[in-house]
Amino acid sequence: MAKVAFITGASRGIGKSIALKLAQEGWDIVIASRSIKDRRVLPGTIYSAAKEVQQFGTKVIAIQCDITNDESVVKASKETLSQFGRIDAVINNSGAIWIENVDNTPMDRFDQVMDTNFRGAYAVTRSFLPTMKKQGSGHIIMMSPPIHIPHIGNKIAYMVSKYGMTMMVFGLAQELKGTGISATALWPKTYIKSQATINFKLGDPSIWREPTIVADTTFQILQHPQETNGQSIIDEPFLRSKGIVDFDKYLCQPDGKPQDLPF
Repeated sequence: MAKVAFITGASRGIGKSIALKLAQEGWDIVIASRSIKDRRVLPGTIYSAAKEVQQFGTKVIAIQCDITNDESVVKASKETLSQFGRIDAVINNSGAIWIENVDNTPMDRFDQVMDTNFRGAYAVTRSFLPTMKKQGSGHIIMMSPPIHIPHIGNKIAYMVSKYGMTMMVFGLAQELKGTGISATALWPKTYIKSQATINFKLGDPSIWREPTIVADTTFQILQHPQETNGQSIIDEPFLRSKGIVDFDKYLCQPDGKPQDLPF
């Protein structure tokens, strides 16, 4: 029986790349996102992503899901379990980015960032936990940074929401000890090509890596669930620990020089 992954924010970028990688490895996939209409600044939909995933011959379903809406989350989890009967990985990839200082962060923007990143990931995770407990297995991945990163100025709201996701990983590892369920936080070492880096003009392709590096790391984490349980993982060092040494394949430009994230 194929394993099943529920991936938020999977209509484009890192989420779609993870979906493609896991499907290539034989996983069944749930593409979960709000996007059902293609937009210039946010190209791709749950349907276009699902169509790409179908090339690998595994089962894929597209579910419109707004993770800031509790009813939408519950509906998406019920549909997933109705279709597949199980859940093996919940990948909380969907996120809202806001890189501004406190003066330029109105409360509605603060709420959007917190609701999408921390609260949304909490709601999605919570909706699948009962099934994982019944199975005695499952892995939860948060796309969030190590807590020790000191550079949070001009992005306090964003970083606090992301730190909350990492703290959730630490807490879940303690709460779920002995259940067979594990949790991991994953963060890139360098800038990754995505709509966030494009739309917020965070550098250019010469310093970006392709999202496939995050997808490959996600797959490796899922291959070593207990090793990474309760851990905060950085993509490149973790891949190197698994014997992967060719990082040129992740460059957006052949002569590019990836730049480390400042946060």
